[in-house]
Amino acid sequence: MSGTGFKPGDDVFTPDARGTVIDVRTTPSGKWVFGVEDTNGGVTYYTERALRHAQN
Repeated sequence: MSGTGFKPGDDVFTPDARGTVIDVRTTPSGKWVFGVEDTNGGVTYYTERALRHAQN
């Protein structure tokens, strides 16, 4: 996969909210992006730099 440490199912913090990674893909330029579903059911894509693993 990406080798970044984020995978589907991971609980993460984004700049906007806490959410769950539900998708991992590359852009046409070759950058990895991560689809994160928030608690309202919205999905937003972020680069790895925007994400942090959530601590339980």
